[in-house]
Amino acid sequence: MPAPNRQAIEKTDKRMRKIVTLGLATIMAATIGTAANASEPGGCLKYGAAGAVGGHVANHHGVLGAAAGCAAGMYRRHEYRKEARAKAALYDKEHPGSKGTYQQKATAYDVEHSTTPGTMQPNQQQPNAAPQGGEAQPEGAQHL
Repeated sequence: MPAPNRQAIEKTDKRMRKIVTLGLATIMAATIGTAANASEPGGCLKYGAAGAVGGHVANHHGVLGAAAGCAAGMYRRHEYRKEARAKAALYDKEHPGSKGTYQQKATAYDVEHSTTPGTMQPNQQQPNAAPQGGEAQPEGAQHL
């Protein structure tokens, strides 16, 4: 039986590395995609892993990508927590003596004020809502 060709083995190894890399990138992208629905955004590890894959794909700069992803993840989490603390402070002003963590108070503030997590502003008005200072017009009516 002849020995396997070295070029064939290297070609198979490259193909397997591509498959594994694409699989891992897909898993990380799916994980980061679901993190948007979680309570806190991903931190250094999650963003760093995605940055490493992105850096590797972009001309083998995995370490640089991981460092940039880590910094971006830490910044996003810091901003999220800073806003949660601000919402908790507003909740404490409205409900003196309330107990709970700042995350729980921020969630309660979001529920009471119909805000979206990650924003301090209330949700936008419905498209069929009445205009400011006027009466609601029927659906088919046009303003002439």
